[in-house]
Amino acid sequence: MHYKARNFSLSGLKGISDATLEQHFKLYEGYVAQTNTLLDKLAEFSKNGGDAKRMAEFSELKRRLGFEYNGMVLHEHYFGNLRKHGDRGPASGSAFREAAEHSWGSYQRWESDFASVGKMRGVGWAICYQDPALGFLANHWVDMHESGHVSGFTPLLVMDVWEHAFMLDYALKDRPKYIDAFLSNVDWRAVESRLIARHEAAAA
Repeated sequence: MHYKARNFSLSGLKGISDATLEQHFKLYEGYVAQTNTLLDKLAEFSKNGGDAKRMAEFSELKRRLGFEYNGMVLHEHYFGNLRKHGDRGPASGSAFREAAEHSWGSYQRWESDFASVGKMRGVGWAICYQDPALGFLANHWVDMHESGHVSGFTPLLVMDVWEHAFMLDYALKDRPKYIDAFLSNVDWRAVESRLIARHEAAAA
């Protein structure tokens, strides 16, 4: 089983340069390659029936796989929820705006909280999740790809706030400018395709 790197046509985004995207795509491709390499090594380990003397190696491979695999998937979510000529916010009456208003009282309150998560010190990801049990939206910080996810929650909007996502375009102190650029390029149709309807969540 091998994963293939996906192609994303994102040239011409507002405030996120093609040079940044080119470097970012290469980084993503590295996660795909490393995921495949680790899967091959683990398959070989399993084929040989395991070896108690190699448990330290096995453990390290398993732990590393979580980092590389989640790095691959999160980047696919990130690139997948961007588009050229994106909108600064979801349309009035759209499913995501209604979900944000239902969860936060207003879309503006949700957006302000999401942006604040992205401005937190450190490097990582700001992710808007949906609780599948209740349908509510919640914004969370994830640092090392595999650490900080909320079990069972569905990622809807994924923003990379590692330095490589913006340092060619903005000074490190100007992360808020990158966040504003990100929010100006969101593909809300892609985000809403990940959304579970409230009536479906209530029935779960």
